[in-house]
Formats: sequence, C-alpha cells, structure tokens
Amino acid sequence: MTKHFRLMVVAISLAALAACTAESGPSESGSSSPAAGAHCDGRVDAALGAWARAGFSGSIAISTGGRFDCLASYGSAEDAAGTPNTVDTVFSIGSVTKAFTAASVFRLVDDRKLALDDRVGSILPELTGPVAGVTVRQLLLHTSGLNGTHGTDHKPLDRVGALSAIGGLKLAFAPGTGYVYSNAGYTLLALVIEKVSGQSYRDYTMATTLPLPDGRIAGGFWDGEPAAPGPRAVGRLDGGRTGESGSFAGPHWAVDGNGGLAMTTRDLAAWTHALFTGRLVSAAAVRAIGTPGHDLGKGRSETPGWVAYDASVYGKPFLATAGGGGDIGHNAVLVWVPEGERVIAMASNRPEVTAEKLLEKLGPALLAGGPLPTPSPPPGGTAPAATVGKYRLGTGGGFEVTAAGNQMSISASGADAVSALFPPRGVPADELRRHEERVLALLGGKTQEGRRERKALEAAFGRVTGIAPAGTVVRDGELRSYVTVSTDTRTVLGWFAVNQEGGVEAAEVDTAPPALTLVAAGAGRYRPDDPTGSGPEVTVEFGTGRLTVTGPGGPYVAELAR
Repeated sequence: MTKHFRLMVVAISLAALAACTAESGPSESGSSSPAAGAHCDGRVDAALGAWARAGFSGSIAISTGGRFDCLASYGSAEDAAGTPNTVDTVFSIGSVTKAFTAASVFRLVDDRKLALDDRVGSILPELTGPVAGVTVRQLLLHTSGLNGTHGTDHKPLDRVGALSAIGGLKLAFAPGTGYVYSNAGYTLLALVIEKVSGQSYRDYTMATTLPLPDGRIAGGFWDGEPAAPGPRAVGRLDGGRTGESGSFAGPHWAVDGNGGLAMTTRDLAAWTHALFTGRLVSAAAVRAIGTPGHDLGKGRSETPGWVAYDASVYGKPFLATAGGGGDIGHNAVLVWVPEGERVIAMASNRPEVTAEKLLEKLGPALLAGGPLPTPSPPPGGTAPAATVGKYRLGTGGGFEVTAAGNQMSISASGADAVSALFPPRGVPADELRRHEERVLALLGGKTQEGRRERKALEAAFGRVTGIAPAGTVVRDGELRSYVTVSTDTRTVLGWFAVNQEGGVEAAEVDTAPPALTLVAAGAGRYRPDDPTGSGPEVTVEFGTGRLTVTGPGGPYVAELAR
C-alpha cells in the first residue's frame, strides 16, 4: 500500500542544494560513504555517513539548474550478497508515481485528446457507479470523493476487475466539495490514459512520459514489464522481513497509475527537472501542475500529483511528493524548488532511518545554515542486566523481551501495553480514540468497504466471532490501530490505518505485535534505538522479576511471567 507525504520532510531542499558541490570527490570511508563514481560535498558526506552508520541505507541525488551537485549512495542494496547501494541502484518510488501519471494526463491534454473537465464516465462507458460523474481534474486533486481501496498491491487485478472495483466504491462527499487521498482515483486516471491514448497505460508511460531529454528512459516498473533496468535494492520491513522483490507477475491494476514505478534517484531528479522546465509537457501544463489547487491548510495545497507549499511555510515556495509504506520496503521523497531549478530526490530501503525521516531531521539545521545534526551514539559502558521473557501488566496486557546477537527488542500486546510502550507524540488522545472507533466500525461491517474487509478476513481466517481493540500507535507518519480478530479456528492480530472518512489507507493482518529495538542508555536503563528522535519517548528498566516502562504518562510496571 502506498502512502502520502508528511509536512516537515521537505525543509531540507531549500538549503541542502547550496551545501553540495560537484568539484569534490567521493569519500573513502567505507560502506557508509558515497559509492564509487559519486560525488558530494565533504560536509554533507560526513553527515550522511554518520546517518548511514545509524541505519540509513539508500541513495540521494541533488541538482541545481539541471546540473548534479550531489550524487551519493550509502548502505546495502542486498545484505545476503553484501551488495552496496550505488548511484545506479533502482528503488520503487511508490506514490511518487502519481506525479508521472499526472504528467501523462497533461501530455494528453496538450495533444487535445483529453480535457480536465471531462467526466470519466464519458471516457470509460463501461465504468458504473457514482464515480462515473467525476471529472479528470477532481481525480488529479483527490477531490472526487472516491474513498477506499480497489485492490491489494501484490494480488492479481485485471482491467475489468479494477473498473468493477472502482465503480463499486461509494463517494464520501459530492465531487469537488471535499478532499480524500485516493489511490483508486489515480488508477482510474491510468485507465483513462489507456483509453484515450490507444496504447496500454504501461506502453504509453514508457514511450511518452519516461523518456529524458538526453534519450535515456527514466526507469520502468517494479513489478512486471517493461521493468526498470539495473540492479535493485532489496527492501527491509519492520521486524527484519524482506520486501517484495518485483517478481509479481500481475496483472498489476491495483498499483498501476498510483504506485508502480521504479528508478534510480539520479533519473528521478533528472525527470523532475525536465518536467518543470517544459521539456516533457507544455508551459501551460507546467503552470497547471505547479498551481495550488485544493487548499490543505497551513500553507499547503494539493496540485496534480504533488503538494504545493507556499512561502509562508519555509520562506520559498516549492512542490513535494513522497511514497512508500508498502510491502516492498522502500521509501522515496522528491522536492522541486522553482528558484534555482533545484531538485532533491532520495530513496531508502531500510526502516531504521527512512528517506523521509532523514530529510525531516536535517531540514531545520540546513535552513538555519548551521552544521548538520548527526545521530547521538548510545552511552558507553556495560549494558544493564535484562531478563529475556514475557512480562504481564496488572491490567491484562504485557511485554515480550527478546534478544538476537547484540540487539534487544521489546514488543507490546494488549491496548494497555501498547499505550505504555508507544505514547503518541503530538497526537491528541481523542484523535487516537476516534481513529480506533473508525477501525472498529469498519471491521464491524457498517460500511460497504467494511463489509468487504470482513469478507476478506473470513475468507482468510474463518468465521469472525469477535473484534477487540489492541492499541493505536503512530508509525511512519500514520495512525495504526491494532485489533485482535477472533475466528472459529484461531486468533490473529492486525492493524488498520484509515482516513477521516473511514476508508482504508493501509493494513496488515496476521502480523507481529508492535515492537521497539532497544539500546543501553546508562544508569541501568534502555531506550529505543531511534536515531532520528521521531519515535516514542520511553525508557525501559529491569529489576528483579519485573520490567518498568516509563513515558510521559508515568511508569508502568510488569511482572515476569513464570
């Protein structure tokens, strides 16, 4: 499942580009250095190298006026083979794909084959349901009212199935009167592109949208053909699982149009510069793509495929988009600053320090012109004595402490334990409660999408006999409410992320409890291994037969189960 973009990430772009220079050569400090043939200013390299040692694995490309100031890669593309990331490593770009789909739409508008105010039902007469009355413009700006999912990323969905699923979605509001982010809407745009162009969506994208001014093709598709050429980064998911490799045979209409593309960060940056300098679409289309559309508040507006930030946010206007959060294990961020024709593209393939988290951390210092922050190493000395095992709270939930090599982790089961280990940062308690209520209403089958989710659960696990809340956490910029699903034969844990209208944005069922990796913090305590400082603010202490988790809400004491 692809996801949208968070606010603070893009702050880096306004100053980072001036901090890099093409004249400097690559550092020689090993795996945490730019790959051979890359270049990046020594100060930026040193800071990124420190973040690489803290867990960042990926690539970065920065350009000004079409000239690359910084190309660098860090970490491992594939742990098993010991293959490093390089500037030629290919990453899935997730929802950044929407910027490419929007560009294809405007190319067809330039060619007078399509108009933004065309209704999709007139283009696709086989499309049924209320969505047939929405316009191309409304789909581009997520103001169509489409709410909910039309497919699962790595499950086959053909064209007929996609049209049927999208046509069966209800609208959360009258088209043009509200906003809800919709992957289904961009897949519907891909279906429009296919119908209007007379080519398959993928062929049109490869032949018309991805070619760069120098004749190269900016990547391709992660799954299926035409595939993005070049060596691929293997993604890592939470818990150490390996992400989807790109071998899914399809059909791919669950992600086509909304999240299926893959490429290097160098090609991603080059394509962005070509787009906004009018080399891929007309000058009128460039203005339309960059003009603020639906107002999102706080200086942000939705534009076709992007989010526009006005000068009130960080002093200069810019556009940004990001993608990730699915089962591939990659994260990508992309920023365009019109002043100076500046681009920053970054991708990562590990969850410890994602591209979004890294940009969010470095941005304020770069804007202020100060030294780039680096992660603080854990305190030295002997780690406190910790007992591996299960611990129970008096209120019913509990924790499990495990160790592997030199790493220790703690997981939480039950709403009380999850609340203790994952206190929210900056999210009001009532917002967490409302999210949990929406998830329970969904799984209670009170909506059309909820009935589909319930049916899918029963097809996978047996007749559902009960749904119980199991805590809500903030993870990767989204709220995730965990639930315990009881069936005739077993009990499974899952989590759901839903929007304000109750539509599913992401989900995973039959999953592990939420967990933190711990590092020694001195004075007999542990803290989360969280170099970006974006996770929960808690400490963990071990005593004789007990464990204490202390956060903003105070201490929670659990007894060792015997």
